[in-house]
Amino acid sequence: MTLTLNKNNHTAETAKGTTYLTPTEFSILSYLMEHGGDYSTPEDIYAGVWQAEPFACRPLIAVHIRHLREKIEPDPSEPTYVKVIWGKGYRYNG
Repeated sequence: MTLTLNKNNHTAETAKGTTYLTPTEFSILSYLMEHGGDYSTPEDIYAGVWQAEPFACRPLIAVHIRHLREKIEPDPSEPTYVKVIWGKGYRYNG
């Protein structure tokens, strides 16, 4: 199971086929992929994507992750690419 990003047109190529991502979804997924097997807190993700000081960003990041999973995961209820590390954050599992 591989996931490939195309930076030219903000798409992700998965087992489901080509999926178009919003700029924010693309940036979040790129950020998680760049940080590999390490987990990133919602604050880390917010600071890395928006280049701003995170403040009460956990619900915002959770919503974006949910939308991203709906687009790229074979089964969003059992994610394989973007995993949650309970109490810590998210990790790309690729």
